[in-house]
Amino acid sequence: MVLAAGSGSRVGAPVNKVLLPLRGRPILAWSVRDALATPGVDRVVVVVRPGEADEVGAALAPHLGEREVAIVDGGATRHASEWRALRALAADIDAGSIDVVVVHDGARPLAGVDLFTASIQAATRHGGALPTAPAPGLVTADLEVPAGELVGVQTPQAFRAGPLLAAYAEAEADGFEGTDTAATYARYTGSPVAAVPSTSRNLKVTYAEDVAAAEALSSDG
Repeated sequence: MVLAAGSGSRVGAPVNKVLLPLRGRPILAWSVRDALATPGVDRVVVVVRPGEADEVGAALAPHLGEREVAIVDGGATRHASEWRALRALAADIDAGSIDVVVVHDGARPLAGVDLFTASIQAATRHGGALPTAPAPGLVTADLEVPAGELVGVQTPQAFRAGPLLAAYAEAEADGFEGTDTAATYARYTGSPVAAVPSTSRNLKVTYAEDVAAAEALSSDG
């Protein structure tokens, strides 16, 4: 699940920031291609703002080769967008054909296949996993990290599919919205979320200077 239902307001762009070019392809295409290239991933759902499905689909098409992605309209919040995508997958989750769901922010173009793989492997072992990188001043909760170590939380976050779907169903009944996927999963499953080591390279494009930073970082890989 790649979330692309944001805007370009803070980055100063007239279009959705994930459609901005990064070394010849849209920012969104970087993470979608990495997700499709990750071993064990057999489908990718891209969550977009209502009304942008055609634009996003057209932007991605030249970069997918023979692969396809599903496009789902998101909601008014991140949590609502995640829930809509999960509902689109619910029948397959209930049938047991989806074991792990990965949720990634389309504005993080440099996560890479290795980080997707590590998150999936950790979620398979522990139930839930997310990447963390040293970030002084940020505090995490419900994570298995060394005492006293402050980390920044990133995506791709990965979770066993059945418990995640059940958690979001309970959250809807309660009117609860988590700040990220891990918050909802931890609240309703009572299970900790394992930390997967990451770095500041997995940056999120939020402001104009982040696009330049991503350009520089992507030049070495």
